[in-house]
Amino acid sequence: MSSPKTFLITGVSSGFGRALAREALSAGHRVVGTVRSAEAKQSFEALDPAWAFGRVLDVTDFDAIDGAVAGIEAEIGPIDVLVNNAGYGHEGVMEESPLSEMRRQFDVNVFGAVAMMKAVLPCMRERRRGHIINITSMGGFITMPGIAYYCGSKFALEGISEAVGKEVKDFGIAVTAVAPGSFRTDWAGRSMIRTPRSIPDYDALFDPVRQAREEKSGKQLGDPAKAAQAMLRIVDSAAAPAHLLLGSDALGLVRQKLAVMAAGMDEWETVTRSTDA
Repeated sequence: MSSPKTFLITGVSSGFGRALAREALSAGHRVVGTVRSAEAKQSFEALDPAWAFGRVLDVTDFDAIDGAVAGIEAEIGPIDVLVNNAGYGHEGVMEESPLSEMRRQFDVNVFGAVAMMKAVLPCMRERRRGHIINITSMGGFITMPGIAYYCGSKFALEGISEAVGKEVKDFGIAVTAVAPGSFRTDWAGRSMIRTPRSIPDYDALFDPVRQAREEKSGKQLGDPAKAAQAMLRIVDSAAAPAHLLLGSDALGLVRQKLAVMAAGMDEWETVTRSTDA
């Protein structure tokens, strides 16, 4: 392992955030974790009273983020690694799902992550070092019926991560979008926001998808602790990837998507080229 680092991880109460915090603490790193309540803060800090530091912060409270990050830098030390993990899944047919649910999905999954990046970048840039990890999803590459808002948010974060990585590379800062497949987290359980069904035309398409997701929850192939260990490996890497898939299901589905896209480009190449002057 390289020298101990200070991690700032959003959403450490459960799922990937909690798993990564545990693994980072076990590896000798200092971890600052954001939570939503004083009780959650106490629970997190109990993991390691010397090296776990909780901060109550809602990533959609954009006006509070800069001050929170400045306080961490002043009171605990330079932030070496930001992990944007806070997020949730929305399930619902787009026609049935109100725009307010889309706004909330993007506020948490996209705007919250961007606000955190903007807060840490000035100090990382001044120090000419740092690593930002954005937890996206295989849903940032592939899609399926019933999670249009979620996929949209993760596609957005994938693109933002890649672009920002190119902007800050010369400052010694790496940006990695980590896209997990199906893991044993609360994503499909209590963390999922589900829009009630209202249009029977979609029943045949979507009801089996919802049922399968509910039945699979908690039984997924992916192990969050192993995902956390993979993330620690890229933090220690001298050449961190811009994108990292986690899970064999994600690898297979994304490869399939890319093959279909390549075939489609070949099929329509003549039309594509016909628009040149």
